Amino acid sequence: MKEAMYSLALAFVAVGCSVQSDNVLLRDWKTPFQTPPFDEIKSEHFMPAFLEAMRAEKAEVEAIANNREEPTFVNTIEALERSGELLDRVSGVFSCLNGANTNDELQSISREVAPLRAKHNDDIKLNKALFKRLQQIYERKNRLGLTPEQYILLENYYLSFVRSGANLNDRDKEELRKINEELSKLYVEFRQNHLKQTNAIGLVIDKDENLDGLPDEVIQAAVEMAEERGMPGKWVFTLQKPSFIPFLMSSSKRELREIVFKAYLNRGNNNDECDNKKLISRIASLRVSRANLLGYDTHAGYVLERNMAKNPENVYAFLNDLWKPAIKRAKMEVTDMQAIIDREGGDFKLQAWDWWYYAEKVKKEKYALDDAMLRPYFKMENVRKGAFDVAEKLYGIRFVKRHDVQVYHSDVEVFEVIEADGTHIGIFYSDYYPRDGKRSGAWSSSFRSQSNIGGNFITPLVYNVGNFAKPMADKPSLMSMDEVETLFHELGHGLNSLFGNTVYRGSRRVPRDFVELPSQIMENWARDPAVLKTYALHYQTGRPIPQEFINKLQKARHFNQGFMTVEYLAASFLDMDWHVLTDTSERDAAVFEKESMNKIGLISEIEPRYQSTNFGHIFSSGGYSSGYYSYIWAAVLDADAFRAFKETDLFNKELAASFRRNILSRGSNDAMAQYIKFRGSEPRIDALLERRGLE
Repeated sequence: MKEAMYSLALAFVAVGCSVQSDNVLLRDWKTPFQTPPFDEIKSEHFMPAFLEAMRAEKAEVEAIANNREEPTFVNTIEALERSGELLDRVSGVFSCLNGANTNDELQSISREVAPLRAKHNDDIKLNKALFKRLQQIYERKNRLGLTPEQYILLENYYLSFVRSGANLNDRDKEELRKINEELSKLYVEFRQNHLKQTNAIGLVIDKDENLDGLPDEVIQAAVEMAEERGMPGKWVFTLQKPSFIPFLMSSSKRELREIVFKAYLNRGNNNDECDNKKLISRIASLRVSRANLLGYDTHAGYVLERNMAKNPENVYAFLNDLWKPAIKRAKMEVTDMQAIIDREGGDFKLQAWDWWYYAEKVKKEKYALDDAMLRPYFKMENVRKGAFDVAEKLYGIRFVKRHDVQVYHSDVEVFEVIEADGTHIGIFYSDYYPRDGKRSGAWSSSFRSQSNIGGNFITPLVYNVGNFAKPMADKPSLMSMDEVETLFHELGHGLNSLFGNTVYRGSRRVPRDFVELPSQIMENWARDPAVLKTYALHYQTGRPIPQEFINKLQKARHFNQGFMTVEYLAASFLDMDWHVLTDTSERDAAVFEKESMNKIGLISEIEPRYQSTNFGHIFSSGGYSSGYYSYIWAAVLDADAFRAFKETDLFNKELAASFRRNILSRGSNDAMAQYIKFRGSEPRIDALLERRGLE
């Protein structure tokens, strides 16, 4: 009874003070499914809301730490799990808007709140009284009769505190606080520089003859972009991928391809106010200092300890095993393209800015296939429905369009996700078109995560964000095959969040190199011939993609895989090299990167997928630092997992139920054990090598 009253008191601390507030972020939301009331939310609401939410969580934590009763799972671990609800809600909305629809005011708030959040987090993780209670419970963990999920949650909290410095002496704790505060500021600065550089204009064309080779839809998109940027009568290409990639693929003007490519390559490396070279060197140095304080030789050693890979040596061994066949394949692709250059009388050696253009020529020559041929069959709405249909056939769920849920931009659409029996699962938002206020890339996140403490089942609010080809005045959004796969990929992440079925959110921690399995496995259905016929419908006639095109896609499935694998692996090596440093010297970023690429023997015709100065995965936050390898690590898992469906039935409901139960719905501190529960054995790399043609 006392513990129930204690939990009730915590809940009052969290929300009692905010119910009557004039700030919509601090009020109860009377919207459908308690979705964010975006029509009422204004930028000026965020800073007061952050301050109040941090104050509320601090009060909750102090109540837990100073509780005079003996520490128990309920009054300490479960109480911590319940705490911070208000801050989670404010942060969830702010994070979405600042990433997908930012403005100067939100970016200013981001700069101001980042060090406050870092201090707030340290105040919790370095609280001696709180950690003492947690430690006492952890030492008795095997005598408490905990459920498997409670055991995982306890272990996650304990390790999180230890890995955040709870065992450090006071002097080292103070040093750690300074490092975390500085890193929080540097991450914001990097993100904002990166956004400005990605939204920059890469090329302005003002003469018709410089449009040679460009398809009509690429020209029209450049006209509309010029009008948006206040340059009517010209053609503008930005450094967003839907703008510059089609240019690189089709422009016959080699000197212009070089300009666009180098502008993209040098984002954050122009010796201007958005230059990131010193930022990333400082970030890498601070990460070494923090790792050393916490008892690790390197930042990578610190990060990988809780990943499937476990240590840097395993990651390097894995990457090297893939590098050898990939670079061999890439060199063969160079030979094919150089042959075309020579045959056409080109007196030059293939360069990185030529790759996209001549790769398209190889594709046409070898497979009679090109990007322009396929795009009319990939209307965004049809592709999204195709991805929804795959999820429906696998898991028996449905996506129902909702018009009564508020959105943060007119591009955003909302769907209710329900079980076959009509049970509500959650809400799904899709936001797929680039805009100046949106960062590059594609991602999935949540406004609210699933939980079920005390039988109070909270359903998730999930969103997917992308930067796909925008609709034009006379055409809908027509996607490339890569963009199609990205949409399926992000929906896989979304399903992972939607299918959460645990008591505690904190028990669903998933290792970084496992988290891409749910997303990457969905890409397999995107390209499957049987699935393609259901959603690849011509945007004008509604006719399915011809079998002839599907056959060509199948025949070309290994096309350009050397390039794609090498550019990705090069970035993965670069990430690891930055994070196995053992001293705090601040490196010259350009020199360091060149040495890193020379070490693996990267050929001059290929650049790493990201340069250090625009490598947002690893320098815009701690997220994927020492973890960019995760995509191809998980690719081994997803290729092996999808093989199980191909060997039985593409929509094997029993397998799908097992995948949902063991992979999507819950977390585990032993990801391989969960995988084996689904597959029956550990994954083998041969499925990935076969899929990429790298045997």
